[in-house]
Amino acid sequence: MKLKKGDQVIITKGKDKGRKGKIEKIFSKTGRVLIPGINIYKRHLKAQGQNKKGGIIDKVMPISLANVALLCPKCGKKTRVGFQLTKGEKQRLCKKCGALL
Repeated sequence: MKLKKGDQVIITKGKDKGRKGKIEKIFSKTGRVLIPGINIYKRHLKAQGQNKKGGIIDKVMPISLANVALLCPKCGKKTRVGFQLTKGEKQRLCKKCGALL
């Protein structure tokens, strides 16, 4: 997987296009990522007894990997991810400026 938890990304498609955030969780089987504050939907919740109240709550939903792009920490531009082998270790690098990620 080219993106990892904690990577800074920018949204390229959808209602949150242009917004930035850090990846909180990756769902590799479905190809989706969870970014706090991005892709928020309203959820109607029924009351569960006397302790838990019902109402409308905001819920962060996962967004497809195809709709996000990595932001390079060095050049600050959205970029693709390349790989490079150094001393038998696979490292990620920025395709625009060549910096290691």
